[in-house]
Amino acid sequence: MKTSLVVVGGNGRMGRTICDLALQSERFTLSGVVDSPSSVAEVSLRMMGKCAVSDNLDDLLTRMPENTVLIDFTAPDVSMHSAKAVCGKGFPLVIGTTGFSAEQLGELEEMARTHPLFWSSNMSIGINVLRKVLPDLVKALGPDYDMEIMEIHHKHKKDSPSGTALTLGRTLADARGWELEKVRCSSRDGIIGERPEEQIGVQALRGGDVVGVHTVYFMGPGERIEVSHHAHSRENFARGALRAAEWMVGRKAGKLYSVPDMLA
Repeated sequence: MKTSLVVVGGNGRMGRTICDLALQSERFTLSGVVDSPSSVAEVSLRMMGKCAVSDNLDDLLTRMPENTVLIDFTAPDVSMHSAKAVCGKGFPLVIGTTGFSAEQLGELEEMARTHPLFWSSNMSIGINVLRKVLPDLVKALGPDYDMEIMEIHHKHKKDSPSGTALTLGRTLADARGWELEKVRCSSRDGIIGERPEEQIGVQALRGGDVVGVHTVYFMGPGERIEVSHHAHSRENFARGALRAAEWMVGRKAGKLYSVPDMLA
């Protein structure tokens, strides 16, 4: 049976890509698209009757089949509304939104105790494999190697640093036994003194139409190691989201699932 999909934010960059891939796939049925009142007419014109289009998620969900999974790549407040809308209705939700506050993530984790929710700051398989190998590099290189992260994204990205950069930074910090928020440095300007030993720089560049580049630096005595991930297309993230949606069908609640759970 095909997996039924509802895409929240269907007029966004990621939303359009997910919709296009779902329509081309034999494993999914695009059942509905949700967007703001100002964008619904444009979405309806693009869909040309291929699925239901609405600016009201709660209303749309009453018309969806039982095997429906939602995908949301929008903004934190919108994604939080999506999570609250599906709670108690039995529809799993896959979230790819970044920029959540610690309080919002805590709320998602609480809702995930009783409802199947999936969130990842990056749906790329490559990035998530990188997350698995970074702790081994940290431990093998030892404390003499300073760690820094640089990320580059298109000029329209609203949050900084990227959710992926923060996730990578947290991976590095955890491997050292640090708390990222206590050691993260995202700005250097003026006479700031020597770099502290317990610090992870997370810097952001913005411009053009760059989909996403993340580079982790290990800088030690006499050498430097760089590990980079370049996203060539948004389809990479969209395919990961579709894979997550398929994986979430029938998944029990209990935790906020993420890509490592799916890969395991």
